[in-house]
Amino acid sequence: MGGVAKMPAGHCWLLLLGVVLAFGVAASPAQASRANNHYDFFIKETKVTRLCHEKTVLAVNGQFPGPTIYARAGDVVVVNIYNQGNKNITLHWHGVDQPRNPWFDGPEYITQCPIRPGANFTYRIIFSEEEGTLWWHAHSDFDRATVHGAIVIHPKRGSAYPYTKPHKEMPIILGEWWNVDVEQLLEATKRTGSDVNISDANTINGQPGDLFPCSKNGTFRMPVEHGKTYLLRIINAGLTNEMFFGVAGHRLTVVGTDGRYLKPFTVDHIMISPGQTMNALLEADRATDGSANSRYYMAARTFATNPQLRVNNSTATAILEYTDAPPSAGPPDLPSLPAVDDIAAATAYTVELRSLVTKEHPVDVPTHVDEHMLVTIAVNLLPCGANETCEGPRGNRLAASLNNVSFVAPSVDVLDAYYYSIRGVYEPDFPNKPPFFFNFTDSLPLELSFTKRGTKVKVVEYGAIVEVVFQDTGILGAESHPMHLHGFSFYVVGRGFGIFDNNTDPATYNLVDPPYQNTVSVPRAGWAAIRFRAANPGVWFMHCHFDRHMVWGMDTVFIVKNGKTPEAQMMPRPSTMPKC
Repeated sequence: MGGVAKMPAGHCWLLLLGVVLAFGVAASPAQASRANNHYDFFIKETKVTRLCHEKTVLAVNGQFPGPTIYARAGDVVVVNIYNQGNKNITLHWHGVDQPRNPWFDGPEYITQCPIRPGANFTYRIIFSEEEGTLWWHAHSDFDRATVHGAIVIHPKRGSAYPYTKPHKEMPIILGEWWNVDVEQLLEATKRTGSDVNISDANTINGQPGDLFPCSKNGTFRMPVEHGKTYLLRIINAGLTNEMFFGVAGHRLTVVGTDGRYLKPFTVDHIMISPGQTMNALLEADRATDGSANSRYYMAARTFATNPQLRVNNSTATAILEYTDAPPSAGPPDLPSLPAVDDIAAATAYTVELRSLVTKEHPVDVPTHVDEHMLVTIAVNLLPCGANETCEGPRGNRLAASLNNVSFVAPSVDVLDAYYYSIRGVYEPDFPNKPPFFFNFTDSLPLELSFTKRGTKVKVVEYGAIVEVVFQDTGILGAESHPMHLHGFSFYVVGRGFGIFDNNTDPATYNLVDPPYQNTVSVPRAGWAAIRFRAANPGVWFMHCHFDRHMVWGMDTVFIVKNGKTPEAQMMPRPSTMPKC
């Protein structure tokens, strides 16, 4: 597992030659400095007011959400990070495969040491087949609550959308707001072993909307004109909530997810998990002669599957307004969204996701499997330590696990440890199945809820076909989980409720046009099966995108070995990597 072949001479120059001018709007002074796909991100404390409450947050270039990165498929983008804040930080380019380039993937203590206050670091983002909407976010502590933004990837020059080109497009970023400092939230959780307090509001493009106090003036507004088509690039950047989203008086035609195209389907609302993106076309087809309202709420509300947990059930709003219609005297129309616990509505939406299979956008679903993995997902307990006061169930600490291993981030990043063959940083024996089998979806006695901590990783051969079946469990309450894999998109070949049956459930797989995603929502008390070809050498994080679950240990790492040819081997370590 040691040395890595050196990159062929001149390869860096070839990659740099691939940097071309991205399509996008001209940068204003408030946006990131951008030229020839180079961006400057200044991360610093910024005062922000929401819900009648001012607090200092980390933000990029003074913006919350942060600036949008524009690129075309196949571009190389360079982002210079200047950490002018007061804490360590890293950034992740969510959904970008970064072929052979794990060095710039971003999760702290997995592929890099964090960027220290006062330091700077330059990321090189290598786009390959991605096309559509992805996003970037901090991958350290709870920083991504305010440090995040959209990535817009247009088709290559000479190529086109597989649908009518929209008149305009708009990132719609769903998130959350806490009146308290999110670092205080995290520190309280670490100190007491308790759950994270629920947010004070959901948000759309950083704003709760005018249903909340002191929020009318900041409410996000999107102007439209009758008869034109708009592309909504919807991102769930939230730390804790899956979300329903809809627009009053308008249906949405969903055409993409996670930087890939879908067979179009039309719905009244979508369900989107943290980490996921959805591209949806909206036809501005409402009457503008004064016979109908000229303003319509976009709305987002929580979808929650564990009735044992408190959730923020409030509705965030933004306003879609027709600029070519007489102003309405009354309030905007409000969409009817499913109830907070409507699993049937979420399931009905998710089963509609199918890849667009065309000559220009083919699928390549693996039909054989080299590595079968059954991975149980659980929220667990750890015993309270000596001289600690713990506020978890029965005085214990809350934890989380995959196959009963609660991941512990090392003090040296896993990628450096692998690259330099440093012993004692991780164990290469993450199990392919849980240590014992039980009725996974039932609740268990509390004494069976305890897990073990460790830094275990899964090592796979280059080119191996890997199938992972995620199985939710009822330990401390069943719930859905958005599982995200770095370095790869994967085919979601199957989903179902109950306990996965290896004898019968594979017969139900979709191997024709399954969605190609980087984040899958594993159903509550159910399972989801993914397949991917391990043709991206390096170190790649896999974790739940509920941030408290990630912090508690619902993670592991895939190490994909080098292949035999130079093009199948990890790039050399950049000399600029931060030190731990």
